[in-house]
Amino acid sequence: MSGYSTIVVGTDGSESSLKAVERAGAVAGDATVVIACAYFPNDGKSATGASDALRDEAYQVMGSSPTEEILRTAKERALGAGATTVVQRAVQGAPVDALLQLIVDVQADLLVVGNRGLNSIAGRLLGSVPADVARKAACDVLIVHTT
Repeated sequence: MSGYSTIVVGTDGSESSLKAVERAGAVAGDATVVIACAYFPNDGKSATGASDALRDEAYQVMGSSPTEEILRTAKERALGAGATTVVQRAVQGAPVDALLQLIVDVQADLLVVGNRGLNSIAGRLLGSVPADVARKAACDVLIVHTT
């Protein structure tokens, strides 16, 4: 028993984020694991804003098509690590905003993220997903050492 009922974990399909998914699955016990993948609509106008928001992680999801494959892979990893109930959510928007809103929507009591970007110079100056969600989340946050 993990002590948590709903765990949200974010992924962008990178190996680092999939390690965080595995950790969420490993600590889940009977908790529901909600795997989130934030994406930006691929309408041409949003591409520049998305690249600005993602900075050095601009390879992340543009449009919802790649999101389904990322979520499918992440679900397999979470189940393989021990999760029993996994829900997949594609969420439009910037990663931090999408994760924070999802926490509220599903009433999560734990958010799991990887540490990617936490120790980079850009992360220190501009902020990073793990640092931003750790400051702003309305639930416990587990930052997994993935890099």
